[in-house]
Amino acid sequence: MVVGGGDTAMEEALFLTKFASSVSIIHRRDQFRASKIMQERVFENPKIRVLWNTEVTEILGSKDNGVESVRVHNSMTNEETIFPTQGVFIAIGHRPNTQLFKGVLDMDDVGYLITERSSMKTNIEGVYACGDAQDAIYRQAVTAAGTGCMAAIDAERFLAHQGHEGRAQTEAA
Repeated sequence: MVVGGGDTAMEEALFLTKFASSVSIIHRRDQFRASKIMQERVFENPKIRVLWNTEVTEILGSKDNGVESVRVHNSMTNEETIFPTQGVFIAIGHRPNTQLFKGVLDMDDVGYLITERSSMKTNIEGVYACGDAQDAIYRQAVTAAGTGCMAAIDAERFLAHQGHEGRAQTEAA
């Protein structure tokens, strides 16, 4: 089961079809917000079914057995149903935890910190952003590690330019 209706949910459902015999997308509305191309890919995949106007009300299972099923509520029919499943993926969007920097660092409408092209520099000299605070597109651990490395190199170069070469190398180690 994948919960959501945006591109993240579509990507997750399509990815899961590589491993699961079937994938259900649960969406609380009667249409997706995902891009047209992502919707087409989902609708064309025979392993994916969509439960429209439906919300998960409970995930059922046990500590020993894990997820066993979900209880869902259809808002149009007012019907409750229990669907067996071995996994539930919540893909209802992502808001980075960056509110601490609101009004200080430039950020987009969602809250991702804005960095200069080909750099992790923010709008404040000597301040760098990376990972889930900055990456609105990929949001993967491997890209967070990569941008973290980029931010560290940018910071080291900044400190070296400021005359703190030895200290920057020691702190980076």
